[in-house]
Amino acid sequence: MRIFSVKKPEYINKTFRMPLELIRKLEIIARANDVSLNNLVMQCCEYALDNIEVKEEHNFKATNE
Repeated sequence: MRIFSVKKPEYINKTFRMPLELIRKLEIIARANDVSLNNLVMQCCEYALDNIEVKEEHNFKATNE
């Protein structure tokens, strides 16, 4: 039997500038799916990173920047 381990994801605040129309579209989608705008943006970013086509291998390891 595996031991249950509580995991606490680490989050950091960042500010991004996005076009107003993009924000409006994201807000509509978030509201329609009953998720926060932040949660939707995280899911979109994860999807994009998981499905990006790169010309050479990159290590997408998180940095402390």
